[in-house]
Amino acid sequence: MKIQKTIFAAGCFWHIEDYFLKIKGVIKTTVGYTGGNTLNPTYNDVCTGDTGHAESVKIEFDSAVITFSELLEHFWKIHDPCSLNKQGPDIGDQYRSAIFVINLFQKKEALRQLNSYNKNKYNNKIVTKIENLSKFYPAEEYHQKYLQKKT
Repeated sequence: MKIQKTIFAAGCFWHIEDYFLKIKGVIKTTVGYTGGNTLNPTYNDVCTGDTGHAESVKIEFDSAVITFSELLEHFWKIHDPCSLNKQGPDIGDQYRSAIFVINLFQKKEALRQLNSYNKNKYNNKIVTKIENLSKFYPAEEYHQKYLQKKT
């Protein structure tokens, strides 16, 4: 088993987490906040839209079962990467589409796929940001596996 990590933002983190938890090879998910400048943000802080953080999901996966490239393909199809700071009813920078890369391979592959999808799949320009991961802050416990707790 070779455990790797990636972090995606694509709207409300509850739905992203729920989707990725069902994928074979995904071992663990953690919802949280990243990409901003506020230290130790809370959900209420991030909801103001003033922290610069995005609601995001850290995904730990077994790369012998599923690759980063395959996870990226799921990322593109579960949201609208052409919608700036909006996914469904959620509006604001905290709901932006972003890939928080952990290493050079992830950055190159994210750029490769973004460029390929821009040329071959979408009529509008993809606005997904590819950002270097700085610090990931886990969200409050009641947000972790939120949709699983509600069923």
